[in-house]
Amino acid sequence: MKLIVTGATGLVGSEVIRLALRNPAVTSVVAIARKPVLAQASVGSESQTSKLQSVVLESWTSPYPESVIRHVKDADACIWALAVTPSQSKDMDFSEVTTICYDYTMNGLTNMAAHASKPFRFIYTSGVTVERDQEKTLPFLSEYRLMRGRVENAILEFAKQHGDQGVEVTVAKPGGIESPGRDAISAPFTTMLETFGHTPTVHLSELAAAMIDQCLHGITKDPLWGEDVVEIGQRALSPEDYLK
Repeated sequence: MKLIVTGATGLVGSEVIRLALRNPAVTSVVAIARKPVLAQASVGSESQTSKLQSVVLESWTSPYPESVIRHVKDADACIWALAVTPSQSKDMDFSEVTTICYDYTMNGLTNMAAHASKPFRFIYTSGVTVERDQEKTLPFLSEYRLMRGRVENAILEFAKQHGDQGVEVTVAKPGGIESPGRDAISAPFTTMLETFGHTPTVHLSELAAAMIDQCLHGITKDPLWGEDVVEIGQRALSPEDYLK
């Protein structure tokens, strides 16, 4: 499988790349970013790291240039892990946040689907608090959560309109993400996440592995809630695969 990854330098994207490079079923990993992406030392052998293709994209809202398209061509799947987090958004103009979260994503999906293999599986990384129902009144981070919900809706609509072209999508919606080296998720935050009715926290490696598994073996449902991520990720991972 040839896999495209965006948000490759972030928490989720970097773990997707690490596990994809370790997975023998993944033959090529195309990391699209604003700057060159290097394989982590913990990936393994040179034969594994050699699967990584780092592609620099300067304009994320324009048609992709030929220098990017030739790497996207014949890709089997994409894990889109590029977005502005709620904490980051507080210090940014919301129009810029929307451009990065919505416009980058839809432009990317459109460009990739036009040149990728069929089927082409696109997995969008979102969160349990994101709301698709645009009529809902939300008690906190309303503007942000509804905007991210519009992204999810647009992705699903794109797949509906392009199903005959082999486009398949799903959205991963975990709660808190636990990872070695990160501060533990606080009890109050965990309690808040539990109110959404799904597994409140997931391990970073399980999230990445679950999305890779869906790319490899087919999308089983939408959305992928925390409990789905845990079940699929634990099944796909061996103990030595977990980020230490």
